[in-house]
Amino acid sequence: MTSKIRKAFENCRKEKRTALITYTVAGDNTKNNSLKILKSISKYADILELGFPHNTPIADGGQIQESSHRALKNGLKLKDVFQIVKKFKKYKPNKPLILMGYFNLIYQNGEDNFLKNCKNSGVDGLIIVDLPWPENKNFAKKCKKKSINFIQLLSPTTSLKRMKKIIKDSHDMIYYISMLSTTGGKLKVAPKKILQNYKKIKKINPKKNLVIGFGITNKTIYSLKSANGLVVGSLLCKTITNSLKMRQNPVTNLVKVVYSLRNKIL
Repeated sequence: MTSKIRKAFENCRKEKRTALITYTVAGDNTKNNSLKILKSISKYADILELGFPHNTPIADGGQIQESSHRALKNGLKLKDVFQIVKKFKKYKPNKPLILMGYFNLIYQNGEDNFLKNCKNSGVDGLIIVDLPWPENKNFAKKCKKKSINFIQLLSPTTSLKRMKKIIKDSHDMIYYISMLSTTGGKLKVAPKKILQNYKKIKKINPKKNLVIGFGITNKTIYSLKSANGLVVGSLLCKTITNSLKMRQNPVTNLVKVVYSLRNKIL
């Protein structure tokens, strides 16, 4: 059976366009609004990433940290994240949804229990930032048995030898971190260089779906639209922050931003 993630990329290839992957934090700024955001932006996003908040998000920059802080301040628990996913999946069962976060919460929850909750709520994939290859091999196998994609990470410092092994063990999507930075940082590498690195990775296995994340903004997205997919997160978290400061509806403003991003990569 073809996974929803793979199907999303196949649909994009048929339409000859890049997949737009959005990232928001579960529970930001409320559980209700978080669900409304997913429902609203799913019209323009091909794949949705939903972060489960952590109090020490080591890979995340200021914008995502602020989103996580709001969610945690409101008392969001892991069980609430699964509830948000479950409610969204009732609304759009075929839209791929990936949970992104840190291993500590999975460890505390118990790997098997966590994956059971993922399966029951409708999670299609997982990105665990601080569980690198090969340490993630056993957990990735558990994910595969549950038909949940474990998304491997590559970076500019990943050696060719290591890269080949990671790609071999990957499922339906691989995430290329464009630069050595936390999320939302100013793009320190020229888009041209990012695409050169991207093409080198694609040559290893052209059939694998490879997406680019970190530093993707309104300004850079057009230059990178030859990739299989582009992940936009900090820009969306910043939109929520600014909306709240200006006492505007974050859901309405996010839809406008995601619609604009979608048009830039068509």
